[in-house]
Amino acid sequence: MYDNVVQPESMVRSAKAGPEYGVGVYRDITEWAADTPGWAQGLGELVTEGGILVFVVLFVIHWWRARTRDNRAMAHALLAPLVVAVVYIVSEIVKVRLHEERPCRDIPGVGPIVSCPEPGDWSFPSNHAVIAAASAMTLLLTWRLVGLLVLPLAVLIALSRVYVGVHYLHDVAAGLLLGALVAPLLLGILAVPGSWAVGRLRGQRGLVPVLGC
Repeated sequence: MYDNVVQPESMVRSAKAGPEYGVGVYRDITEWAADTPGWAQGLGELVTEGGILVFVVLFVIHWWRARTRDNRAMAHALLAPLVVAVVYIVSEIVKVRLHEERPCRDIPGVGPIVSCPEPGDWSFPSNHAVIAAASAMTLLLTWRLVGLLVLPLAVLIALSRVYVGVHYLHDVAAGLLLGALVAPLLLGILAVPGSWAVGRLRGQRGLVPVLGC
């Protein structure tokens, strides 16, 4: 009589796209994180929530420097955050289609350091990891010294998402891979037309404050 009734637990499991092997790794990391000192947990929260802002500041500085440089440099400075935004949208589309539940909601008996995101905010891939990797790679290609310095930051931001308990390890690994591969490809495709467009637009007086000369 009850064979065809779908139990709530089965419904939750059916919405999860992530592999089961990630559960053990997630438990190990979150249990270790729970035993770390308070200052380390606070630092983890700071990195996971504020790390992306470092890239925002660097993109603004990158644009400001490019105002006195050639057309290609300005095109790179403008395209870098645009490319990151496009990769983020791709990541979000993947998340919505796969519907992997957050481990902090799906795995019983775990205590994440930060509050678990709201239902419907899916887990795979990690948007933070995507944005961090895409930002670091675009900076590496357009501002090499700074790019080399922030590559470790991108990895740290990604790992912090597992440390605070809101992602599986495979979520952030996939996010890093997606950002690192797609962002350089898009930047390469757009660099030439972007340089041409900057050269044309720099001749307009009203755009001098934005594009420089």
